[in-house]
Amino acid sequence: MGAKVKLISGRTVAQGQNLDNKLSDEYFNAVALCELSTEDMEKIGASPGDNVKVRTKYGEVVVKAKQGTGYPEGIVFIPMGPWANAVTSGDTRGAGMPQFKGIDAEIEKTDEPVLNIKELMMRYKEV
Repeated sequence: MGAKVKLISGRTVAQGQNLDNKLSDEYFNAVALCELSTEDMEKIGASPGDNVKVRTKYGEVVVKAKQGTGYPEGIVFIPMGPWANAVTSGDTRGAGMPQFKGIDAEIEKTDEPVLNIKELMMRYKEV
């Protein structure tokens, strides 16, 4: 069972600290995740560390669920990076930066694996 949410993305300290080594486990653990409220976790039957699929009109991606602090119900956050890029538009509308806030999304618990960065890039190549 899925939940309709608004997706936001942005920079985090952990994401920024690992920009120099995007193939590292540290980078993967810092950005291949989705922070969500307790209410949204309960709604989809997920616990921290479970895999969740995030789907928007731009694509879908599987990431790890993380208990967010201070997020209201219906708002989920994926740090900027390849996993967030999979579910956001590349259209910058002349601003040089795509829209990373307020994207309509659906989220659900899944048994599908979280792809590592190389696997994720190969999926982009196939599209």
